[in-house]
Amino acid sequence: MHDEFGRALERLERARKVAAVGKLSGAVGTSAHLSPKVESAVCKQLGLRPAPIATQVVQRDIHAEFQTTLALVGASIERWAVEFRHLQRTEVLEAEEPFTKGQKGSSAMPHKRNPITWERLTGLARVLRGNAIAALENVALWHERDISHSSVERIIFPDSCTLLDYMFGLLTRLMDGLNVYPENMKKNLGLSLGMWNSQTVLLALIKKGLTREAAYQLVQDAAMKTWEVKHAGRDDANFVEVLKADPAVAKHFKKGELEKLCTLEFHFKEVKNRFKKLGL
Repeated sequence: MHDEFGRALERLERARKVAAVGKLSGAVGTSAHLSPKVESAVCKQLGLRPAPIATQVVQRDIHAEFQTTLALVGASIERWAVEFRHLQRTEVLEAEEPFTKGQKGSSAMPHKRNPITWERLTGLARVLRGNAIAALENVALWHERDISHSSVERIIFPDSCTLLDYMFGLLTRLMDGLNVYPENMKKNLGLSLGMWNSQTVLLALIKKGLTREAAYQLVQDAAMKTWEVKHAGRDDANFVEVLKADPAVAKHFKKGELEKLCTLEFHFKEVKNRFKKLGL
């Protein structure tokens, strides 16, 4: 999220500069009645760049770029909203948006604590995308004198800017008050019976000289056997134990080697370096 919204900030700053264009070059852009010097002076006072060339209006590809940037930032917010909506599902429940005292959940089922704010962000991102489509429709103007874009922009510009600001406010509040449940994360990880290590074992076997096809078959067979044990109602289903019990697999590993590979520590060994790259 830190990295993604760092890019979002860069896009917004860039889009603001792109959109800062003005013109006082007359009804058809020829500066027949007003000197370009006046245009430059006025635009400078307003913090704008004079359009190098214009018709009756500044070309609307500039404004469409600004609107599509807002929509892209909204899409990043939506990406996280969808992820946390999933994490709040009853059968997952690894993270949950803040639920204040006295707040109601589902109108039909009082026991539920719905991700209503994440859902709101998801919906509002669609509005930003819709506004961006309207901005793209504004690019093509009839005979370079059409002002059909004007009625659209009076709505989409203030609405999109205000809306994105509101969405960032909601996102900040949600992240500040996010409830996280590590024990459920461990429980959910355990549902795969250790099979999340299948890639690790596959690559280890390849490094030991097996072809990818042969290694894949061994690991897949062990995984299918692990599921069969689970589906048979037994409580001893364990991917690593099934691998160790298969002579075709076990002969390639020293004692304790598989157990060492199939750990969270193995997967987390470079995590700190990732955070260092982000400057955190």
